[in-house]
Amino acid sequence: MRIDGRRSDELRAPEFVTGFHRRSEGSVLYRVGGTVVLCTASVDETVPKFMVGRGEGWITAEYQMHPRANATRQDRDGRSKALGGRTQEIQRLIGRSLRAAVDRRLLGERTITIDCDVLEADGGTRTASITAGFVALALAVNSIHQRFPVVPPCLVAPVAAVSAGIVEPHGALLDLAYIEDSKARVDLNVVATGEGAIVEVQGTSEGEPVDRAAFDLLTTMSLRGIETLCTLQRDALRGAGVELSALLRRIAPPETA
Repeated sequence: MRIDGRRSDELRAPEFVTGFHRRSEGSVLYRVGGTVVLCTASVDETVPKFMVGRGEGWITAEYQMHPRANATRQDRDGRSKALGGRTQEIQRLIGRSLRAAVDRRLLGERTITIDCDVLEADGGTRTASITAGFVALALAVNSIHQRFPVVPPCLVAPVAAVSAGIVEPHGALLDLAYIEDSKARVDLNVVATGEGAIVEVQGTSEGEPVDRAAFDLLTTMSLRGIETLCTLQRDALRGAGVELSALLRRIAPPETA
């Protein structure tokens, strides 16, 4: 048994509170174990200069740790100190992951920005931001359809993320809390769709190199966890009065040469 009583392949129980931030086009307060993330989605009817005239939309993300997300206060990035490399790397990951969930040609020339604010951190903040960020994104897309019914459904598939790792003496574990992550000799972050299509994998071996069998085991555990998370995303959206199926793309993507 793990420190919190979970099985090795068991997720921390997620909680989605949609509509937490009333002014944004989509928002969710997401709690998973001791990690709490507020994600808001904002719609802008323009695109960045490099996208103008392409007939496509843009999805981007920002990520910040609240000063008291950890045990002691830390200065905010971008104020008394420059935006940290870790922060930049994570928000780029979130942006890439959520762009994979959208057919940007169908979105039209508009931008959706996902702001992820980590209120409390206990491991898995980047994966929690992606999982919650998709729900906020879907709510924002729904708001676009309500204002502009001619905009076709543009979501490709639900996207979620989870961590996994090898932690002695337990072996392979899913959805690491901080105390587990800090001791892991292998640490993996997996982003995928609910159907198991992989968007991105980030992995590190802190000591000896990891063999293929262990990597495959961690990936398989993660994909099963992501399937569950995507089901919970659908349930959270349904609880907010939004059916994910109504937002999913209904036309086949063009064939590539």
